[in-house]
Amino acid sequence: MPSPTILVVENEKKTALDIKRRLQNLGYFTTEITFSGEEALKKVKEKNPILVLVDICLSGTINGTQVAEIIMNNFQVPVLYLTDTSKIKTINKNSIVEPFSYITKPVAEQDLYFAIEIALCKHQTKRKLQEEKQKFMSIIKSMGCAVIITDTHGCIHMMNPMAEEITGWKQDEAMTKSLAEVLSLVDKDTGAIIKDLATHVIKAGVVLNLPETFTLIAKDGTEIHIEGSITSILDDDKIIGAVLVFQDITLRKQIEAQLVRNAFYDALTALPNRVLFFERLRQVFERGKRRSNYHYAVLFLDLDGFKTINDSFGHSVGDNLLVEIARRLESCLRSGDTVSRFGGDEFAILIEDIRDVSDATNVAKRIQHTLSLPLYLDKHQISIAASIGIALNYSGYEKPESLLRDADMAMYHAKEQGKACYVVFNAQRLLDTYD
Repeated sequence: MPSPTILVVENEKKTALDIKRRLQNLGYFTTEITFSGEEALKKVKEKNPILVLVDICLSGTINGTQVAEIIMNNFQVPVLYLTDTSKIKTINKNSIVEPFSYITKPVAEQDLYFAIEIALCKHQTKRKLQEEKQKFMSIIKSMGCAVIITDTHGCIHMMNPMAEEITGWKQDEAMTKSLAEVLSLVDKDTGAIIKDLATHVIKAGVVLNLPETFTLIAKDGTEIHIEGSITSILDDDKIIGAVLVFQDITLRKQIEAQLVRNAFYDALTALPNRVLFFERLRQVFERGKRRSNYHYAVLFLDLDGFKTINDSFGHSVGDNLLVEIARRLESCLRSGDTVSRFGGDEFAILIEDIRDVSDATNVAKRIQHTLSLPLYLDKHQISIAASIGIALNYSGYEKPESLLRDADMAMYHAKEQGKACYVVFNAQRLLDTYD
């Protein structure tokens, strides 16, 4: 394996040989001496030296400064400038003011040794930092979460690919823009536009968790549910910016909403199911206990002859009939009332804030009339009616379930009375009322 070499690029041959001799005295391996920038670049490519000494006043089509920049940028090899003491102004003119970046001629061995070792150490440290930065950037880019980094003014410094995908902004177009410009957030509960997140955490030095009510408005206007956090970035106890980490939870929100819907709504008719009905009845029951003049009613409804229709026309027609019945029942109620499918052809209705029994019986009459209207399903004309039982909270019920029990009992009494009618439950007797 060839020994690491130091390349000397020097106009004057005598000076170049003197530097070579001194390098050898110091234990460095130096086999290459070049006298032009073009040749120097060729040798760097061929020999891959560990360091290059370049005469800043190098003559030729490529001067010393240009040669050094190409070597450092294209080959990542450290460079030390060689200059006469009288040429220090050239160093300053070319903005080469970094400490230990040059050495004056004539070269003293001790100065040469220290300059080379410092240059090699600096290069090694810089390379390690670059490797760590590249490793860090690789991790950031491969993360499944979106990452946005800002400076101390809240302006975007970096976005990873996931952040670009979610926001619709490319890093190049988002650079130097404020976080609020790229990350348009709205609190869906309040409708408030969220601004200055980065500025807030930078000033306060805190971690801020984003509520799940926050919705991101992407560049194309798409609304995306997100969750995450934003925190200040510390470097030796000094805040140098902020980092926002978040992820798209839209699918999770949709699944959660569907699970909630499955738990509380009937899959066929989209009406509340018995679980949700009982929850609303419980809330109304508690309200009625606190307000003595608050009245409400429960109606229990069973379709007359539904089994015959199902058997005659098939389950598909039966299902379509139930959906149509659901829509007609909804049309008979106020927006604050509840109609629920209990299963099969049974429905329960909660009518809130009524004056007296007439409000409940009027709803029952409206339902009977609506159900009597012509109904066509799959080219079949179908006639349907319902038996309805009504229970009101006048009787001092101790449990909400008791109202539904009595409404169910009244409904069965309506069946016994010939169907297609409604019955109001009374603690002493059942009062029949027919359409």
